[in-house]
Amino acid sequence: MGPDREAKTVTKQNQNRWFTSAILFMALLAFVGLAVLPFLGGLRQASTPATSPRAGSPTSEREQLAAEIKGYELVLKREPDNQSVLRGLLEARLKMGDRKGAIQPLAKLAELNPDEPDYSILLAQAQTEAGELEAAATTYRRTIDRQPGNLKALQGLATLLVQQKRPQAAVGLIQEALDRAIAANKQKPNSADAVSVRMLLGDVYVKLERYEDAIAAFDKALEGNPKDFRPVLAKALVLKTQGKGSQAEALFATAAGLAPDRFKDEIRKLATTEPSPQATAAPSPAAAPEASPVAPASPVAP
Repeated sequence: MGPDREAKTVTKQNQNRWFTSAILFMALLAFVGLAVLPFLGGLRQASTPATSPRAGSPTSEREQLAAEIKGYELVLKREPDNQSVLRGLLEARLKMGDRKGAIQPLAKLAELNPDEPDYSILLAQAQTEAGELEAAATTYRRTIDRQPGNLKALQGLATLLVQQKRPQAAVGLIQEALDRAIAANKQKPNSADAVSVRMLLGDVYVKLERYEDAIAAFDKALEGNPKDFRPVLAKALVLKTQGKGSQAEALFATAAGLAPDRFKDEIRKLATTEPSPQATAAPSPAAAPEASPVAPASPVAP
């Protein structure tokens, strides 16, 4: 096999791995009901700052946004804890493409809302996009310290650790979360979502190309809830990535049979979809298509 063909083979394998991982986590989000953050509608409809553009102001969108940002900043000098204005500033900076500039209002919102972990998760995503990886890891860990079972924080930190070439740390993070979930369920049945944590563990193994370990994790998840379509779908995707088409086809059919009606068509599409460079661009929230720290991975089919 020549160098060019070898390079193409490696690229194809990487595409398959990230495509599978991206779809696995979207399936996880879909079933546990982790929807887009409830305050996103508020971000899209942020109130006008006290200092609004005068008649005859520049009409281009960027100039209007720049004027809005200046207005928000002026208000925040007087009212640094005004959350409506902070959200408006966040949205305006994102529309300007200023991802790093989004960190400051997100950090303040996270500080003002310690019981709302989604702000901290968005902050960690923004920090990751800005290349502030240690800061992002710290933000994720603080969220996990407050809510040890927060799936979005666990997935975000595990993905970050894999990107940093720290596979054992990523596996250890999710395994510890799984141990906590199992212990909690022993004390109080169904008090922790061990099945979803096992799905996260399998997702980490897929990212590391440890496919047999991933399948074992999905099998254990299925034991925890035999009617859950996610482990079946996950296993089908891994088998498909491995080139085991006939086995995967049967599992896709089983997953479609178990899934709620709103997911069935997507599962059938996945059964026939081949990974593409576009599809592989979303291995994690930090690298999603049209990446934005206010657009976490969304369900397969809401």
